[in-house]
Amino acid sequence: MLQHAEKQTKHRERVIANIKSSAEIVFAEHGYSGASFGKIALQAGIPKSNVVYYFNNKETLYRFVVEDIFNVWRQAADSIHADNDPIQALGDYIDIKIDLAKKRPFGSKVWANEIIQGAPIVQDYLENELRSWTEDREKVIQTWIDRGQIKPVSPKHLLYLIWSGTQHYADFQHQIEVLNSGKPFVDSDWENAKQELKKIVLGGLIK
Repeated sequence: MLQHAEKQTKHRERVIANIKSSAEIVFAEHGYSGASFGKIALQAGIPKSNVVYYFNNKETLYRFVVEDIFNVWRQAADSIHADNDPIQALGDYIDIKIDLAKKRPFGSKVWANEIIQGAPIVQDYLENELRSWTEDREKVIQTWIDRGQIKPVSPKHLLYLIWSGTQHYADFQHQIEVLNSGKPFVDSDWENAKQELKKIVLGGLIK
């Protein structure tokens, strides 16, 4: 009986993960208004009724996708802790954010499109979750500054720079490829992007 329940749980998790990744693609390519359960089901290769079963409406699924990518980004910043070395911590953050731009480009595009439109669906999330999280990270960076571990900079603008520098590779993927002789990035290109961005950002912080 327990084994059967475990199989059901794993099946449910697989289906939800499939719907989520498919929804990321559809929302990124068609926007919120242009997306539909039908398109998402087609992308996922499952009946539309399966999507409806797990998510009552489009807004619920959309918020699930947006909140998921934010939570992934939030976990990427776990290294930004006052007890950690700031250069190492921020370098790790940049590395992980570039990895996410490579692995989760559609999630980043969904977030970017939502913000460009003035956050009509998740404004409450920005005003609460994002604001609180950002203020906590700013306090950590300010602590490093006060201790003399890095040069005095605006913590907020430092975060903005890292966000824009890393997410650019996902949100402007086509432009990146055009300027890369029409070729998508290979592993060595992604690694080079990490090193160059860290050189630029962290080089301006070292005392």
